[in-house]
Amino acid sequence: MIIDTHAHLNFDAYDTDRGEVIKRTLAENIQCINVGCSFASSKVAVELAEKQEGFYAAIGLHPTDVDEPYDAQQYRELATSKKVVAIGEIGLDYFREPYDKEKQRDAFLKQLELAKELQLPVIIHCRKAHDEMIEILKTQNVPGVIHCFTGTLEQAKKYVEMGFYLGINGIVFKFNIDQVIKEIPLEHLLLETDCPYLTPPQESSKRNEPVFIKHTIQKIAELKSITFDEVCQQTTQNARKLFRM
Repeated sequence: MIIDTHAHLNFDAYDTDRGEVIKRTLAENIQCINVGCSFASSKVAVELAEKQEGFYAAIGLHPTDVDEPYDAQQYRELATSKKVVAIGEIGLDYFREPYDKEKQRDAFLKQLELAKELQLPVIIHCRKAHDEMIEILKTQNVPGVIHCFTGTLEQAKKYVEMGFYLGINGIVFKFNIDQVIKEIPLEHLLLETDCPYLTPPQESSKRNEPVFIKHTIQKIAELKSITFDEVCQQTTQNARKLFRM
């Protein structure tokens, strides 16, 4: 069993062949958490999870989408589904300009409160804001994962000390976080694809999808000098523990 803890099969990139992608995913014994970035995409993620065994949903407002009004009650109602396992992806993004720090921070803090109210973990998006993110999370008592981690080893250790997991995906082929993967215990890592984005180079001519997670698993196994199966077993255990799947 493999769990892709961050996919976007709810996005319109899969509108023409979503059923085929789902069949390929399940045939490889892969389960998915499809992650919302807006209310509309969160709603589709929940609808998809409700229809499909082995699929789950995360709901939230992405930091680059905060021009959309945040209505906590709308997300609260979505979270009544038993297939909702997290609030996310939420966070801070100071990479894509222009951005409004105050608006991002306000939406993020409100969604952290919702996560605590609903007793759900969070899926955190963070770009060019790790030091600020760490300071915020120090004041919060909420479990979660730092999606698509690209910070430093020092920052990784601080997250892990607070009990957070690090999400590892195809970014490992574009951004050097080898030392982070080597030094952070496997017990604190989760597998992701972030599909349709971050296609591994081995599949560079294709849109990313959950079955390509095998390349990230192999990369982690090589860096840690362990087997492919060991990576699968431990990260699946991690995902089940965090998301109560």
